[in-house]
Amino acid sequence: MSLTEKLFKKLEEKEDRMIEIRRHLHENPELSFKEEKTARYIADFYKDKDVKVTEKIEGENGIVVEINGKNEGKTIGLRADFDALPITEETDVPFKSKNEGVMHACGHDGHTAYLLTLGEALIELKDEWDGTIKLIHQHAEEVPPGGAKSIVASGILDDLDEVYGIHLFPMFETGEVGLVEGNAMAGRSNFNLHIQGSGGHGAMPETTIDPIVAGSHFVTQVQTIVSRRMNPKHTTVVSVTAFEAPGGQNVIQDKVTLRGTVRYMEEENKEPIHDEMVKIINGLETAFGVTCDLEYIYDYPVLYNDPEKTQAVGEILKNSKGGHIKNVASHDPSSGSEDFSYYLQKTPGTFINVGAKPEGVEKAYINHHPKFDINEDSLLISAKVLGEVVLSRLGNE
Repeated sequence: MSLTEKLFKKLEEKEDRMIEIRRHLHENPELSFKEEKTARYIADFYKDKDVKVTEKIEGENGIVVEINGKNEGKTIGLRADFDALPITEETDVPFKSKNEGVMHACGHDGHTAYLLTLGEALIELKDEWDGTIKLIHQHAEEVPPGGAKSIVASGILDDLDEVYGIHLFPMFETGEVGLVEGNAMAGRSNFNLHIQGSGGHGAMPETTIDPIVAGSHFVTQVQTIVSRRMNPKHTTVVSVTAFEAPGGQNVIQDKVTLRGTVRYMEEENKEPIHDEMVKIINGLETAFGVTCDLEYIYDYPVLYNDPEKTQAVGEILKNSKGGHIKNVASHDPSSGSEDFSYYLQKTPGTFINVGAKPEGVEKAYINHHPKFDINEDSLLISAKVLGEVVLSRLGNE
């Protein structure tokens, strides 16, 4: 029996417990940077196991578990995130969230369950493989600046030769594994624009400086950044997602706030989008007499999958004998953002999509929906996919 076959057998034997772990985490979600109990649960899982566990990295909730094989070799990182979202769950599963207004609506409970289980199986086989594996249990993926940034900054991953991660997506069929070479997920920036005018009576607008009119012009003008200032061959998005101007029908407000997000698939567009927005805002101040205050937050960078590593992973998975993979597909880049990009900025690797469509569902609820759910068969698939990849890339298969 090959080492990979031994690993698969162990994972199959642990599948029921892996599902129990996922359901426990799903019932007990915690928000980004507040995952104290989840972090404790993860650390306790490795208690009395022959590994080195580093907790509270940079004073936050991230955990890195180092597993050393029988001989020296490459060092590879495997990452799973464990924070939840501020969403009130609307599913009817028996393990529904017990934390009102907080939900694992992005699959991070599943990510953690399969990595814990895979980690345990790799520990049990550590005398049969060479190299070092670092399991990165990451907090706070959902909220900037993101947990990955502090883990990378700590230096604990400086010795990585490669790094890999998986994300579960119910819009893809269970058994499908998707890969993207090169720029795979968008870089992200967020903004808050405060426009100060001079309010007054709705029947006498000539006595006011109306920030609502100025804000409305901003909403339309900012669309021209993409349509008239960006290369049409590039993927860019500028969305105004909130326009806050509460008040009465006969009152022109004194101040309004607009909020939004920016996405770009090419890192070179990160600053030009900001610069174009500033030009528009300067024009608003001149044209309408308002005063503007822009808070612009540069956030997660573009996620870049190393082409060579991605192709190598594709070959490993296409030749897999486990029977768990129905299809290895080439996926389109996503305008979503992920702080896994910080690991890939420093270390080559790839971020893998794994299908998790619930059984009997034609159109699944997507990530971040209050009715989001996954097919739990995807947990074993994910553990096998990442396990086979890491053993192969370490040179043990």
